[in-house]
Amino acid sequence: MSPVRVLLADDQTLVRAAFAMLVESAKDMQVVGQAGTGREAVALARSERADLVVMDIRMPDLDGIEATRLIAADEDLAGVRVLVLTTYDTDEHIVEALRAGASGFLVKDTRPAELLDAIRTVAAGDSLLSPGPTARLIARFLRSPAATPATGGPDCLSDREREVLTLVGRGLNNTEIGEVLGLSPLTAKTHVSRIMGKLGARDRAQLVIVAYESGMVTPGNMSG
Repeated sequence: MSPVRVLLADDQTLVRAAFAMLVESAKDMQVVGQAGTGREAVALARSERADLVVMDIRMPDLDGIEATRLIAADEDLAGVRVLVLTTYDTDEHIVEALRAGASGFLVKDTRPAELLDAIRTVAAGDSLLSPGPTARLIARFLRSPAATPATGGPDCLSDREREVLTLVGRGLNNTEIGEVLGLSPLTAKTHVSRIMGKLGARDRAQLVIVAYESGMVTPGNMSG
């Protein structure tokens, strides 16, 4: 298999250098570019055909949220995934980044092995969401009067699909969903894919937001 082509976007040179050394140490991935601003990140994503962008939120010229939105909206970059990095897991901008098209987030003090695993997870087409921080972030975001649905609502879903969406909103992966509902992981994955198609969601990250916005999972109640 070809190595995962990784683009690193962070305004701190030393941080980028440290991440670059880490990524290059993995045999299944390579660094294809480094950006110090969001605008540079978008340009390099286009020119270097990166598979995944590790994106800092706070950057000059164009922040990571707007850069993520531009990448997600570009049809020529349809296969490019974005993994957002933040200093704290309570950063209120994380949900905005997920709505903009990011496939997950990590805090910057995560362990090196976890960052590499996260890159593999997101590059493979999955979303990286931590249920606890995700619940807190979305709860805060939904208290804002400016919150608007990111995709279509769940009314078009079957009862089983609504059950699956609720579990996705709680942060469960396909194997865990299958265990709860008595399904195989493959069947659970199929349900998730159909739900994304019906709702027009880019990935599981947006499904989590839909689950919260529709009240299927409520802030402070991870059991739905």
